Amino acid sequence: MAAGRGAYVWRFDSGRICLDLVATGSGGRGRGGREQLDGPGRLADWLTAARLVPPGTGLGALDATWLTRFRELRADVERLMAAQLAAGSGRDGAAVPQLGCQGEVQALERVNSLAAEAPPGPRAVRGEGGALVRTLSAEPDCAGLLAVVARDAVDLLTDPVARGALRRCAGGACDRLYLDTSRGGRRRWCSGEVCGNRERVARHRRRTAGGSPAESDRRIPGGKEPESFPGGKEPESFPGGKQPPDPRPK
Repeated sequence: MAAGRGAYVWRFDSGRICLDLVATGSGGRGRGGREQLDGPGRLADWLTAARLVPPGTGLGALDATWLTRFRELRADVERLMAAQLAAGSGRDGAAVPQLGCQGEVQALERVNSLAAEAPPGPRAVRGEGGALVRTLSAEPDCAGLLAVVARDAVDLLTDPVARGALRRCAGGACDRLYLDTSRGGRRRWCSGEVCGNRERVARHRRRTAGGSPAESDRRIPGGKEPESFPGGKEPESFPGGKQPPDPRPK
């Protein structure tokens, strides 16, 4: 899913809001070395596009301090997810990272501390035409919005089903994290419409030019290609029909 305004469109296709925050960083092959949260205004835009706050919510207190704190949480979440992947979560949902590194232990402590704060309280009010719309009980503060993302990270790391679905994109130019919710757990890309199509086009060009398949052309175990779905989209259901929780304020 993509959302945004103006010339920039945010991507929200990882399956969890904490992973969507990680994807805004400058590190990694799929992010081009460019910081996406490059100012308070961009953070405000991302918070709205991610539906952490309803459109039109006042964020008058948002400043450079908010930006620093969200970037710090992003770095901690990315570190913990990398440790989970290193523990083999893609092969066994029961695998648990051993957080032996002091930096990882401290990252977990910081995420837990942020998750303990109270998230913004939602309210249903009458909008134009009389339909009920979501708003917040008060102007949100930084701690409350950080809590929403931190709680999502805690939920992911402590849920064996979600933890076992954690993947890193196999695209040759991408390393985004996402949850594989496809049938049989055969999804290879963060987005079939972006990295999936990019890889298919690159494969076609190599074959047309008579070149040898690149590393990214490797078939998945069993020699089968991932399923193709209309529009390049994979189904959004967990094995056993379990759906991941939506961390956003209702």
